[in-house]
Amino acid sequence: MKSSIRIDKRDLILAKGAQVMTRRGYHGTGVQEIVQAAGIPKGSFYHYFASKEDFALQALEFTYQPRLQRYAEALANPALSPRARILGYYRELLQHFSQQERLEYHCFIGSLSFEMNELLPAIGQQVEAILQESALILQRCLEQAQAAGELPAEEDCANLAAFIANAWQGVLTRLKVGSQTRPVEEFVKRLEQLLAA
Repeated sequence: MKSSIRIDKRDLILAKGAQVMTRRGYHGTGVQEIVQAAGIPKGSFYHYFASKEDFALQALEFTYQPRLQRYAEALANPALSPRARILGYYRELLQHFSQQERLEYHCFIGSLSFEMNELLPAIGQQVEAILQESALILQRCLEQAQAAGELPAEEDCANLAAFIANAWQGVLTRLKVGSQTRPVEEFVKRLEQLLAA
């Protein structure tokens, strides 16, 4: 029982602290802001994390491993063709953003990568590893689309996956600074053309 309480408290700190750090940035967030958001004493933070950098690294893992898992599951759905899996995933994201009364998107990975890549290389390396894993998931699905005849035989699936993944990161950046779904709409429209059967 004690270990599950420990895990729950660590997860609470990671979830609440990541929200604060996403909005305020790495430098704009102190340990005090993290523990206040989590509603815990400051000493508890250092029970789970060696430093703020250690917290940020663990928060990236905590935030993005479930997302990568959902992405992998969506792009491996045997009920749909590979092309339909990819387009369906991004169309659902467009619908999600379109339904928000006030579009407000803050990307944790974007916030950390812009701010910390040069100052704390470990954070930059972890961000890059997450982005590479995401592109690899997409590449596998594109290769299945190619095998199914949904993409030309000469298509470079690794390059196409990298292009789509990089374009999506650009969309997320636009959402962070803007308040319209137009970048997502444009992305989905172009993706449909890229993957035209």
